[in-house]
Amino acid sequence: MKVAAVQMDVRIADKDHNLHKIAEYLEKAARDGVRLAVFPECALTGYCFSSREEAWPHAEAVPGPSTEAIAEVARRSGCSAVVGMLERAGDQLYNAAAVIGPEGILGTYRKVHLLWLGVDRFDAPGDKPFPVFETQHARLGVNICFDCSFPEAGRAVKLGGAQLLAIPTNWPVESDSWQHVPKVRAIENHLVVVAADRVGEERGFRFAGHSQIVNFDGRVRAEAGETEETILCAEVDLTAADRNRVVRVPGEYEFDRLAARRPEMYQILVQEACRCSPAAANPSA
Repeated sequence: MKVAAVQMDVRIADKDHNLHKIAEYLEKAARDGVRLAVFPECALTGYCFSSREEAWPHAEAVPGPSTEAIAEVARRSGCSAVVGMLERAGDQLYNAAAVIGPEGILGTYRKVHLLWLGVDRFDAPGDKPFPVFETQHARLGVNICFDCSFPEAGRAVKLGGAQLLAIPTNWPVESDSWQHVPKVRAIENHLVVVAADRVGEERGFRFAGHSQIVNFDGRVRAEAGETEETILCAEVDLTAADRNRVVRVPGEYEFDRLAARRPEMYQILVQEACRCSPAAANPSA
């Protein structure tokens, strides 16, 4: 199956402009044979809002006008999409990714791990613990940007049955995550990773680019540069991602990173998080 990471610039607080670009890129990707396209974190809205009050008018419920418009493009083109956005649910604001297929809107993933940066200073932590979405072409899970700093996030997606991990992200040039995270998450979980980063600048932040498509064996199938907008494409074998046992030498050198797990030894992972000072957890405190 052909998949794509759409590396694009985004205008903050200009949803109409961003939606038009998303629709154009999705249509173009579909014409090139792509069946799943991943867009950056907050591709619909921008990320570097200075307050909740500024961000709130640009958030939408799902379904909503923008996701319905993308769903129409997906229906016409036969291409699924993972699109970063701000989602509102009641009085809550979430950094989210909408998963949309030709069959319609499948739902959203809400960013679980928040850092003290941009809109994440004002939104709520995700309340949907790593759902796996069944599209026409793939079973996929989502980690958004900082989620990838927590290996448990990628492992939860794999254990849920995902063949592919979509990473909508806004990695800045100061971060070296793009150099390591896509490869490590792919090989440790034996799944395909599609990481879509932004390019350009937003309110003093410059983004790193280097979107990537990585095979389940950790090999980079395609990587973009630092500055260009592009549709990065690669062919991947998602059924092979389901075959978790790796055989190097039959009967002599074989392993399975899922079957070899020993959950009884990992109890510390589900204990209460270490307490830290309020100032360390929330710099505004």
